[in-house]
Amino acid sequence: MGKDRKPSPATAGHLPNPAAIGIEIVVAAPAWRRHVPRAERLARRAALVAAGPAMAAASVMLADDRTVRRLNARHRGRDKPTNVLSFPAARGGDLILALGVVLREARAAGRRPGHHLVHLVVHGVLHLAGHDHHHPGDARRMEMAEARILHRLGVPNPWRQA
Repeated sequence: MGKDRKPSPATAGHLPNPAAIGIEIVVAAPAWRRHVPRAERLARRAALVAAGPAMAAASVMLADDRTVRRLNARHRGRDKPTNVLSFPAARGGDLILALGVVLREARAAGRRPGHHLVHLVVHGVLHLAGHDHHHPGDARRMEMAEARILHRLGVPNPWRQA
């Protein structure tokens, strides 16, 4: 390799070109800003780093538990809020996160809410890219992918026991 050749974004540790991947962040529940400093910025960066080359666009909605409960009941038949819902579409999709669930889970795990938000955005984007965790081998591969991406983002591995 010659001196003039620049390293690729993957080897240089840079983010993908934001213009190449359309990431929209919607704060539907303003309380996100109070409970998770820089929530929009954290969600955008996590989505950009987790998005693979085949992903063209994604939206991340930071919602409340009531909104996520309603969507979870309508689309999955589960009448309760969950941490993140993913709705895959051609070359991308939508993620919706529930503030109350995210805060409760972070508190229970002794994690920073911002770190948990980043983890769940990465988790959701991997779902949009076709990953799943219904079988043990698939779950392990997804956890390893999450850990690698979180490391790039400077977020502790949630799968490592302290």
